[in-house]
Formats: sequence, structure tokens, C-alpha cells
Amino acid sequence: MQRQNTLYLFYFVFLSIFFTSCKLREKLVYFNDSTTIENNSQYFSPILEKDDLVSITVSDLDVESVALFNNSNNSGSQSSSILGNNSYLIDENGEVNLPIIGKIKIAGLKRKDAIILIENELKKYLNNPVVQLSILNFKITVLGEVHLPGTYRISNERITILEAIGLAGDLKITGVRNNVLLIREVDNKKIEIRLDLTSKEIFSSNGYFLKQNDVVYVEPNLASRANSTFAKTNGPIFISFTAVLLSTLILITR
Repeated sequence: MQRQNTLYLFYFVFLSIFFTSCKLREKLVYFNDSTTIENNSQYFSPILEKDDLVSITVSDLDVESVALFNNSNNSGSQSSSILGNNSYLIDENGEVNLPIIGKIKIAGLKRKDAIILIENELKKYLNNPVVQLSILNFKITVLGEVHLPGTYRISNERITILEAIGLAGDLKITGVRNNVLLIREVDNKKIEIRLDLTSKEIFSSNGYFLKQNDVVYVEPNLASRANSTFAKTNGPIFISFTAVLLSTLILITR
């Protein structure tokens, strides 16, 4: 009878560990709801926004004429948006003030559309203008339960939530993977997007590709929060109690 009870206890412990491990896997493993991940992502192009710092460089076969349209060769430009060689700040009206051309609105446009717009304006003065445009202040911030929290500048203007987490050294074991918070500014308002890294649905989420100035926050799990609260509120008391208990035991055992 005792042997049978021992076997029942063994089976109970085994099943408890098995189901706990399965549940833990669901919380820790990325994309655990599918063995096959389809690539549904489309080409991503950032949208220019107010307060973006952009670099705009003009080139043409007529080298002398094109010099007038570049800040580096046009130190006498009256543009108040000049912040450096060929660098412009998109103002509160969504405009940049370009040499010769003047103010032109590019906020709200994708990069390729802004390039076409500027090139069409330049065709009034140049035969075959070619414009290069890039966002100089494209950065994202990753905070919370990651190994390397901080702000990262993205040179190619294209980054996914997974790449951002990779830059930050991946999530700590205490990070909540199924409820990552993405904070994004849209029309001067902060919006929140919740992302589940354990599901393949992340690839079709509107938060999969990050925009300039996005903030990613990984919150701690319940155990980590409980430990932190206990350490702050009861830590000193617990240490004092332990010291008193040890002192008492030493006196008794002498």
C-alpha cells in the first residue's frame, strides 16, 4: 500500500512538472503558436513627420547650376531651417525651406513621394535633377526588462520590433513577452500598441515595423514585481529579524 502511494505521489509530481513546463514554455518562447511562420510583411517606408531632421542633397549633370541648391555650396542661403550641410528641420507646418525653391511641404509623405515632389520643383531650374533624402534623427528607445535598455539611432530608417529587442540584448527572463507596450506619437497624440511576442500574429501587427521616436517598454512579470516590492518594504525588517534570530541561536547553543 505504501509503495502504491509512493507511485501515485511520483506520478503527481511528474505531471505537475510536465504541465508547469508546458505553461512556462508558452510564456517564454517566441512564436510558439505555430511551427511555420509566413512572411506577410511588405516593404516599409517611414513617413516624414514634423520636427524630423532630414538631409536633402541635389545632384545634376550641370555641376555649377546644382551648387545653388545645396547648403554646403550656398552659404548665403536665407533658409532659417538650415542646421548643417544639406540638413533641414521640418517645421510645425510640415515644411522645409530649400534654397531657391523656398518652402515645400513634405510632412506626411513617404520618402519616395517627397523626393518626387522636390525633383518636380527642381525641374523648373535643372534638366535632370536627382534628390537624395534621408532622416537624420530616426531613433527608437527600448526600456524595461531588457539587458541593454537605451536609445538607438537607426541609420537605414527601417527596424522591426524584433530587431529593436535584439539591439537591446533580448528580454530578461523576468520580462513579460506577451504584453510588450509600444508607445507611438500620431497626430501629436501618444497611442499605445500592445504586442504579443509569443504569437505569429506579431508579423501582421501595425507595430511590427517601428517608426522614428517609438518607445518600446517591456514590463516585469508578477514574480519580479513582488520580489521588488518585498525588498523595498520588508527587506530591512527581514534582515533585522534574521540578525536577531541568529544572535539568539548563538546564545542558546553556547
